[in-house]
Amino acid sequence: MTTETAAPTDVRAIAARRFALDALDLHNADFAPASADASFRRYFRLSNGGESWVVMDAPPEREDCKPFIRIAQLLLDAGLNGPRVLAQDLDHGYLLLSDLGRQTFLHVINADNADALFTAAITALVQWQAASRPEVLPPYDEALLARELALFPEWYVAKHLQQTFTAEQQAWWEAGCRVLIDRALAQAAVFVHRDYMPRNLMVSEPNPGVLDFQDAVYGPISYDVVSLFKDAFASWPAERVAVWRRQYWDAARAAQLPVPADYATFVRDFDLMGLQRHLKVLGIFARINYRDDKPAYLADTPRFIRYVREVVDGDAELAPLAQLFDSLNLHA
Repeated sequence: MTTETAAPTDVRAIAARRFALDALDLHNADFAPASADASFRRYFRLSNGGESWVVMDAPPEREDCKPFIRIAQLLLDAGLNGPRVLAQDLDHGYLLLSDLGRQTFLHVINADNADALFTAAITALVQWQAASRPEVLPPYDEALLARELALFPEWYVAKHLQQTFTAEQQAWWEAGCRVLIDRALAQAAVFVHRDYMPRNLMVSEPNPGVLDFQDAVYGPISYDVVSLFKDAFASWPAERVAVWRRQYWDAARAAQLPVPADYATFVRDFDLMGLQRHLKVLGIFARINYRDDKPAYLADTPRFIRYVREVVDGDAELAPLAQLFDSLNLHA
């Protein structure tokens, strides 16, 4: 299927196909949508005989390809299976990439194969973190953590719930955010993918292929591991999460990564870092709906409300956030 016959008015898709054909010195090839994500990027697959490639379309007025190119090389340098950038047109926002496969972990993961898939993901994550060095990626600092948390009141509360914090709710919110930010900043810093979850891991050889890494930063060591097991699109029993979390901690210790020597301390870091992420994602999914007109993501917000309640309920340090969620009638 070619773009011209599939969508004759899709000017960017037609140009993306032409860019890829020229880069590969091909006259013709099958060209079809591969995926889209929550940003303004989208992907196409170009196929010719037994070979295939992926074309990224990232409108330059909306997206910057340079971080993707730089971090893709960091992944390769760390020995991970990331996409190779084969050609680029930064002025128009097109990249030609190696194809890491057609199925994500999310497509195939189930109760029977989850242990094997998560073992591969843990191994790759430890390898990525072991390659960390400071001043290569932007810092996951207090300002960024606070901006992310601010998405919850701005988009989920104000836009989705159509409520404004009272003075008491604002005080609860600020107290909760202070706990989460301080705990995050107290952790050892490593390379953070920032969206390391089954949807962004490809069934590939070697396994996994790693995608959607362009927002990577240098920050809390527990961030990516909690992203992996407290997923946006699938949930797992607490007992299995506990096993995988311990598996990661053991692997990280064996690799001499700077995880806490006390496992209980790591579990606390994991829970509070996850809480920061869950609140952020509630805001992001509401923003994607109301700003970007992509309503499907809102269907997964109850999962994040449940994740939040699992951590804050009965926790004295996090009581302000439990009170806030009670006052907003947000229950698991």
